[in-house]
Amino acid sequence: QPVHLHAARLLTRTKHREHITPVPASLHWLPVHFRIQVKILLITFKATHGLAPSYISALLKPYIAPRPLRSADQKLLHIPRSRFKTKGDRAFSVVAPTLWNQLPLNIHSVESLQHFKKLVKTYLYKQAFM
Repeated sequence: QPVHLHAARLLTRTKHREHITPVPASLHWLPVHFRIQVKILLITFKATHGLAPSYISALLKPYIAPRPLRSADQKLLHIPRSRFKTKGDRAFSVVAPTLWNQLPLNIHSVESLQHFKKLVKTYLYKQAFM
């Protein structure tokens, strides 16, 4: 993150004493944490649409409700329980379904990779800066 902010300061020639928070927003740069989420969601999209390797797709399982629910057609993913809060919750098999299920339905029901990428970046940009 500091390197990211320093690069933004260099590009915009912002002085060191000026506030840096609005500079990445004006460049339409997502903070590093959100960029990682974009990458995870892109891999998840590819895995759910058969575009990822099988070893990644095997980590993700669709959510099957124990009884008929209205959310059955929302393409949700099963979030496995992890035994360890520090390392287990950071595993791809836990983080990917968590992020995927948090997306609005209009985003994860898209079929095109390019359109999905655009919608995810816009959604996360709004979360980061608005």
